[in-house]
Amino acid sequence: MGWDRHGRGAGGGYRILHEAALRDYLAGLPELRALLGGEPPSWAITEVGDGNLNLVFIVKGNRGGIAVKQALPYVRLVGESWPLPLSRAHYEYLALSKQAQLAPGLVPALLHHNEALALTMMELLEPHIIMRKGLVAATQYPRFVDDITTFMARTLFFTSDLALSAAEKKQGIAAFAGNHALCKITEDLIFTDPYRIAEQNRWTAPYLDGLAASLRDDMDLHVAISRLKLKFMASPEALIHGDLHTGSIMVTESETRVIDPEFAFYGPIGFDVGAVLANLLMAYFASAGHERSPGERAAFEAWVLETVEQVWREFARKFLDLWRAGAGGDAYPVSLFAGEQGAARLEAERQAYMQRLFADAVGFAAAKIIRRIFGLAHNIDFELIADPRTRAISEARAVRLARAMMVEAGAFAAIGDVTSAARKLRDWQPEFAVGQA
Repeated sequence: MGWDRHGRGAGGGYRILHEAALRDYLAGLPELRALLGGEPPSWAITEVGDGNLNLVFIVKGNRGGIAVKQALPYVRLVGESWPLPLSRAHYEYLALSKQAQLAPGLVPALLHHNEALALTMMELLEPHIIMRKGLVAATQYPRFVDDITTFMARTLFFTSDLALSAAEKKQGIAAFAGNHALCKITEDLIFTDPYRIAEQNRWTAPYLDGLAASLRDDMDLHVAISRLKLKFMASPEALIHGDLHTGSIMVTESETRVIDPEFAFYGPIGFDVGAVLANLLMAYFASAGHERSPGERAAFEAWVLETVEQVWREFARKFLDLWRAGAGGDAYPVSLFAGEQGAARLEAERQAYMQRLFADAVGFAAAKIIRRIFGLAHNIDFELIADPRTRAISEARAVRLARAMMVEAGAFAAIGDVTSAARKLRDWQPEFAVGQA
């Protein structure tokens, strides 16, 4: 589709709302106009989107503020050469609505949605910041573990077969099945492109050239990532956020809000859990590159690894508590596990289920780490390390752990195995660091 200089498409109703058009649109919404206060010409409108896909505005009046998000008909990071359906805004709205129901207070409040304009308005989160920025600055967040594990346990459990009838679950799958264009991005950018020559791949060259080439030749890794890709495509276990990284979490020291679920669909539970673990592990490995003096971030790094462990343990505990509390789903019907012996067998099966989920989370975490270092979309944990050689050292450490997590899965039976391996790699020196200019 072609777009004119005003951002209007040939198809009609959709148009890109730049500042003047957005101001006019808001002026026609009495509730939001009242929330902002003052007259429309006095409102401050700032475009703040630093993501890969969308326009994001902050609008402030003399009484209050709102956040505005509009989907673009293409990938913002690339441009019009990569078209993308506007329907993703509808799926994001559906996901936020469901998450607000299941995990109240852990997502921003929805204020307005216009499906034709692919436009969503929501509560302005202040003084929250993107968590990834806080981690780069070595900020610790004491509420994070409790909040993110509550969010994951409740949104994932209550949309799974453990809590839903088969009919309810299938209706949920159907409601999000059209979000396949966003799934395709994940399938390509996470599970395929980093392991082959792809035009949009990039990495810290020349230091990681050899490591990039090794990924393309590593058949053990290709088998492992292909199994994970199949799991992602073929396992609609629950409604997952689909992009639950530290850039999609806004925080203060006392609050956590999960944002941007436009990749939501019914997929494997371990994908969301793995995404959180991966981003914490990347923050850990990047930390050395942000040091101004040796050891100055040691307390932060210890907190990050402790947080990795607590995220898994608290998620597992809360998920199991919900299951034990009287799950009403069609999976594992309680009538099949009557009496003391039945209860014991069901509990053993719950533990086995969680162990399988943990293995999935470890694999998906590894895939997320590798894509952020060799794929299209990187993150500031590494990118803000100014010296490319220093950055590459941090990235190589993360990739070494990620490959082990994916290929040597048997060595990671518990979350402590992951953090122990990360700790051992904290000061490992990759070969390119010797004698390379």
